[in-house]
Amino acid sequence: MNQNLEVAYIATTDVIPYANNPRTHSEQQVAQVAASIKEFGFNNPILLDEHNGIIAGHGRLAAAQKLGMELVPTITLAGLTEAQRKAYVIADNKLTENGGWDTDILAGEVDRLKELNFDLDILALDDDLISAIKLDESISGDSDNPYTQKVEIPVYEPTGPKPELESLYDATKAIELCAAITKSALPNDEKVFLLAAANRHVVLNFEQIANYYANSSAECQELMEDSALVIIDFDKAIENGYVALSDKISHQYLVDYPDEA
Repeated sequence: MNQNLEVAYIATTDVIPYANNPRTHSEQQVAQVAASIKEFGFNNPILLDEHNGIIAGHGRLAAAQKLGMELVPTITLAGLTEAQRKAYVIADNKLTENGGWDTDILAGEVDRLKELNFDLDILALDDDLISAIKLDESISGDSDNPYTQKVEIPVYEPTGPKPELESLYDATKAIELCAAITKSALPNDEKVFLLAAANRHVVLNFEQIANYYANSSAECQELMEDSALVIIDFDKAIENGYVALSDKISHQYLVDYPDEA
């Protein structure tokens, strides 16, 4: 088998997908691969047989086509038997799935990328892994006891006057989606559902929200709390005068924390 591997750039139209490839690639995954190529470059060549048939790299080819690339880097694996080629198609995909993650280290790396303002969507982390990371970040105390788990929430200290509402959020993407949904020929019940889902794309500026909350009326503050825009710690809220507790809540607070009386 030839061990002197060379990268050759060939036209995407000359690359032949394997008809019996058992691995599927959703549009979402292809988009993720395309985003990765756009960010980091095409650093993982497509593996081909002597006839330009893909052995590994169907998703990368689809991503390249999505990006409009005319040439892609390839490596030809010469000398494989038919059995070896068929087995490699399966093994190349399966072996990568068999690896694991140190979620503590991964969580730290992701946090550092957040600090560097890196687009985390490019990482293409799946929901299970994201949940595992968040769980590791939230555990405090006895990790075997779910009742000792605490969630670490960022604290935003009000530092200025009441900002303009427009600075609290960016609804550009949500507005674009809503316009497209409204113009669509979908049934009304589907439109209602999609319009509700579109609001997930509103980006909130919590630093500005903290300033807005601190300078708002009691009614507005209550609704902001009910909407989970802010989470108020009683001690800090009382100390800083951001929230005026009702008599009922004040009474219950003293019942729960008699030492604070």
